[in-house]
Amino acid sequence: MTLAYTSAHKELHYLDRAGWLRAAVLGANDGIVSVSSLIVGVAAADPSPTAVLVAGAAGLAAGAMSMAAGEYVSVSSQSDVEHADIARERQALIDTPEAEEAELASIYESRGLSPATAALVARELTTKDALAAHTRDELGLSEVHAANPLQAAFASGVTFTIAAAVPLAAALLAPATQIIPAVVITTLVSLAALGAIGATAGGAPKLPATARVLFWGAAAMAITAGVGWIFGVSV
Repeated sequence: MTLAYTSAHKELHYLDRAGWLRAAVLGANDGIVSVSSLIVGVAAADPSPTAVLVAGAAGLAAGAMSMAAGEYVSVSSQSDVEHADIARERQALIDTPEAEEAELASIYESRGLSPATAALVARELTTKDALAAHTRDELGLSEVHAANPLQAAFASGVTFTIAAAVPLAAALLAPATQIIPAVVITTLVSLAALGAIGATAGGAPKLPATARVLFWGAAAMAITAGVGWIFGVSV
């Protein structure tokens, strides 16, 4: 991450990865869980390679498009809200500049600065770039956390496709009588790997992330596959 200031020592930060990493982990997790559950449900009724291939390929294609479109629409909505708030703040700075500067000073004062220092900081930041100061300190927005619809859609769609291909490949390579255990084992291993990879990419502890992804992914797969078995359909 490129800093707008000079750091006194070397630090590693991964906040700039938060947007695409969240979408990527979501896409990969959904790809593994949904396609493996679909394959398990189909294989329980008809373990023929053709049935498994058709179901898995259809689930992969539909899921990847759904994830990409869903991420794009949802993140676009977030981006619209952010831009609308910034536009309102820009207009407020034109209409009531003194009140906006006083508001900025009160924010800094609430964070621990003395009234005099808060007023000085507000004045200097207002002189430099009032909108940037209010966007950051009043609205809590920054370039690092800004919504990026295309980035989120791409990350989610690509990782869904790659992750969904893993249980599908396991099903196609396994004997017809071993499709279900092969897919379940492959899915659990893949979920554990996903948690570790996601934690590494974000610079977070691996064990909690791995356990979280493994537990919830396995639970979702078990519930989805269970519904399919109970009602004799693939969910």
